[in-house]
Amino acid sequence: MKWLVALITAVLQALLPWIAKKSRPTAEDANPDRDTRDKLRRRVRQHWLIVIPLLLTLLICGCGTRTIYVPDGTPVRLREALKDVKVWVKDANGEPVAGKMDLPEGWYALPLPEDE
Repeated sequence: MKWLVALITAVLQALLPWIAKKSRPTAEDANPDRDTRDKLRRRVRQHWLIVIPLLLTLLICGCGTRTIYVPDGTPVRLREALKDVKVWVKDANGEPVAGKMDLPEGWYALPLPEDE
């Protein structure tokens, strides 16, 4: 992950001065003969290649979450309370019934074996 941060930093350090130079107003921008809409469209067409790496950087970085795979059948402890969790509960006859409940922080969750 460190190499990715170093790569992104290097690319941004190379591109930012160029972007700043291109974003400064020029004498051509003040030309009253040109329509403002045409000027903006031309700028978007010139700089669309800059937006793509920035969007890719955001997609690669993600939200900063991490997934940890737990072996099947291993209990896990809940770190925070969960509201309206869809669960299967057994009724008086022992038949599974769909339901909802709140799971408090600190409870353990464990999958049932296949035969249950």
